[in-house]
Amino acid sequence: PSFALTGALLSRVRVLVLEPIARDDLESLVDSALADRLRGRGERSLTITPDARRTLATLSDGDARRTLTTLEAAAMLANNGSKLEVNDIEAAAQHRAPRYDRGGEEHFNLLSAFHKSLRGSDADGALYWMARMIEGGEDPMVIFRRCVAMSSEDIGLADPEALKLAIAARDAYRMLGPPEGYLPLAQLVVYLATAPKSNSAYRALKSALDAAKESPAAPVPLHIRNAPTGLMKELGYGAGYQYAHGVPDAYVPQRYLPDEVEGSSFYSPGPFGFEKEIAKRLTWWAEIRNRSSASPSKHEVKPEEEETLEEIRHED
Repeated sequence: PSFALTGALLSRVRVLVLEPIARDDLESLVDSALADRLRGRGERSLTITPDARRTLATLSDGDARRTLTTLEAAAMLANNGSKLEVNDIEAAAQHRAPRYDRGGEEHFNLLSAFHKSLRGSDADGALYWMARMIEGGEDPMVIFRRCVAMSSEDIGLADPEALKLAIAARDAYRMLGPPEGYLPLAQLVVYLATAPKSNSAYRALKSALDAAKESPAAPVPLHIRNAPTGLMKELGYGAGYQYAHGVPDAYVPQRYLPDEVEGSSFYSPGPFGFEKEIAKRLTWWAEIRNRSSASPSKHEVKPEEEETLEEIRHED
């Protein structure tokens, strides 16, 4: 109902949640159907082994109608007085339709289970939910889209190869098609599940968006403004900008944030994978900033470099 009805309608009705029927209850239903002479198959004197009863209840996925339909098919194949075995139930069931609704709640439940298995580094769980969606007829592009999103949301810079592999696996599927195309999908799922995890990029994006909403009109500092015209230069655009490639370390401490958010830190690397290297780099740059604040020195842009930059800006 939460996908089909508006909140106003939901507030005026009573929602009854219909859960799948428990397996024990389905087994009782089987016994009743075999014993009932009026509405069941009691006149056939059929019996069923405990294993066959359990198999039938399991195959039914909590659906009483499916239980009775399969039992009816098994009874039609059996002789009067027969004992139904596991192979009789399996023969009657044949290939059962997976419990999956591509347009409703079960669609999102399986996608959620898939994503959370990936995030939780459980390759077996992720492969199972992936297979459930495939068997249910889900468009593989839906699964690939979730993998691409997860590569950035839950792995990010801990393993930058994850996003590359997600895009490559998607393209491989488009080239191969099913069933061969499921192989790069499975390879991708295992890789994502076993990759180091980090949501640092996700948190950095959220923090930056929050800051942008709180200071939507913060002006760009003059020294990092574009200055393609003489008037802009006279107004101070680009004045004092220091060219990073003009020093051996290719890093010059200078301000890039506006006054309203100066001192803010949006990105903090995690402790795993490639982000350990990023953390070292950030620490190194912080040391350079500390030394620079103790003994400041300017590294102005060389004239020829400035002209080259302006040519590029004009082309842009």
